[in-house]
Amino acid sequence: MTTIVITSEEDPSLSVVRFTSELAWADAGPEVAEPQVARLCMEAQECIVMGRWLDLASLMLTSADLIFSRVSEKDLECIFTIICNLVTKSESLDEALEMAKLISAKVIQQPADKPALRLKILFNLYNLLENPYSKFYVYMKALNLAVNGKVTEHIIPSFKKMDSFLKEWNIGTLDQRELFLAISNILRENKSSSKDSFNFLTKYLATFSGEEAYIMSEAKEEAARAIVEFVKAPDMFQCDLLDMPAVAQLEKDGKYALVYQLLKIFLTQRLDAYLDFQAANSTLLKSYGLVHEDCITKMRLMSLADLGLNDSGEIPYALIRDTLRVTDDEVELWVVKAIAAKLLDCKMDQLNQIVIVSRCSERLFGPHQWQTLRSKLSMWRGNIANVISTIQANKITEDGSQAMQGLAIR
Repeated sequence: MTTIVITSEEDPSLSVVRFTSELAWADAGPEVAEPQVARLCMEAQECIVMGRWLDLASLMLTSADLIFSRVSEKDLECIFTIICNLVTKSESLDEALEMAKLISAKVIQQPADKPALRLKILFNLYNLLENPYSKFYVYMKALNLAVNGKVTEHIIPSFKKMDSFLKEWNIGTLDQRELFLAISNILRENKSSSKDSFNFLTKYLATFSGEEAYIMSEAKEEAARAIVEFVKAPDMFQCDLLDMPAVAQLEKDGKYALVYQLLKIFLTQRLDAYLDFQAANSTLLKSYGLVHEDCITKMRLMSLADLGLNDSGEIPYALIRDTLRVTDDEVELWVVKAIAAKLLDCKMDQLNQIVIVSRCSERLFGPHQWQTLRSKLSMWRGNIANVISTIQANKITEDGSQAMQGLAIR
């Protein structure tokens, strides 16, 4: 955060008004300029004395566009540091918010001109604010500026702190919805952040729960995009999309029903179901940029993981071959791929031609999976209780035997 150091007796705000007004009236000649500069300085002085900080901010921002075009970046940053500092002078959080709105509006007007510096000014303003909602408001303006000014690389690092930001801001559902979608769209343009983009997109979709149909309908396009991004991603094998109302609405939608069906296949069925779907809807898949070969690869891995969920914990090689539609020689290769993708922890028994599974990833985690986990935990708790009882019983027996031996010796 920038700190203001007083280097003259004149109030910094008054100095800014004097400087900007002289700059604004420079072409009018001294006869016209001097009275105007004096008038503006007098008005600024009155605002300072009366504590009318919002009016002072408005006065200081009158020539903001001219400042951006005529002064050096160093002077520009200094001027806006003084303007932004006005938000700390007001005792009213509402007034500070209004000043933040006023300053932000001026800063983002020409996003293509010095965008990185404009973004820095907004970050400085953000750090000076006390009201959590005011901080959120300025952050959203910074997001829009970063996009329009094509300097998103300066704001992407802040996304890693989003959980702590959300706790601080304490914003409502609608604001969260706007925030998550904006972040997802920014990360979507950054090719190295596709998984993060998907995560924020699912957070956006999760904000829709129980709303009226006409409200949820605004999320249809993003819900379809989330499905396509999941199917495309070569390293994502689990998601909660099926349980989200914003996604479930696509099941009977005239435009997106087949996209929903594709998601259901990837999360609940195996390769044969995908191949049947692809044969009937190859044009649809191509229209969404889905590559058939990549889909087969992902579906084989997810089908293999599904095979590992059987109660026996063993998968015959022949079943893998038939389910994945591969040759006998390729079975172990696909098992190794599943291990590398962290879908399976297993051992291959080549002699008996079986895969012994110790851990297997679920494609989705819904009510059924929670119930299964609950059953396993209950079973483990029971087993541990039995072990403890056995140990205690053996200890009592052992203590009794030792006591009897002691009596015999006496």
